[in-house]
Order: sequence, then structure tokens, then C-alpha cells
Amino acid sequence: MTSPCSPEIFGADPAILKWNIIRGDTSPMKIEFYQNDETTPYDMTGWTFISTAYDFKGDILDELDVVAGEGFVEITASSDITALWGTGYNKVVAELAFDLQVTVDGTTVWTPVIGTIAVLGDVTGGSL
Repeated sequence: MTSPCSPEIFGADPAILKWNIIRGDTSPMKIEFYQNDETTPYDMTGWTFISTAYDFKGDILDELDVVAGEGFVEITASSDITALWGTGYNKVVAELAFDLQVTVDGTTVWTPVIGTIAVLGDVTGGSL
């Protein structure tokens, strides 16, 4: 039997996103959660969220800021974190993995979003 708050109800397959971020910039991303009618937002009362970026080269995890609203979450990579991502003078100075994980009912863990962060060099800061 499927729980009313299980990943099977929402969709077990995560959305796969590519997030472009300029090194040293603050970058927000808004993710919305709609029911099957595609207009009614989910009641996310009691849901807890966490988002993390992972740098394969440095083997470093950075926790991203997550703020939940009515039917959406906003993930933000702050400038103090993105300033540390990547080195060199290439157009893409780093690629990181990231995800958004939610605990729905206190025990059910679901990862609705996974993806890649492409960190682009900033011209003003002199990395490009």
C-alpha cells in the first residue's frame, strides 16, 4: 500500500537540472511542487528540505540555503560559497553535482531534484 506522502505519489524519478552559476555571484533557483492538475501546489506542511553541492575534484560538500514557501522551495548558492568554486581561466571553471532532498513525513526521504552546477568564470573578478 502506498502512503499518501510517499515518493510514488509525487514521482519517484528526480528532475535532472543544469544550473549555471557565475563564480562569486549569489544564485537562487526556485523549484515548484504541483499536484497532477499542474495548477494546485502541494501542501508541504511538515516537509523538511536540504540541498547540497558536491565538488568532485576537491571532495568537498557545501550545504546550500533552502527556504520553503507555499508549494515551492528556493535554493540559493551564496556568493561566499560560489567564490570558492573553481580555479583557472576557462569559461567553465568547475562542475559540481547538487541535489534537493526532502523528508516528507518525518521518515520518508525523497530526492526530487538532482543535477549539475556549471560554474562559469567571472570577467570582473579576472577568472576568465
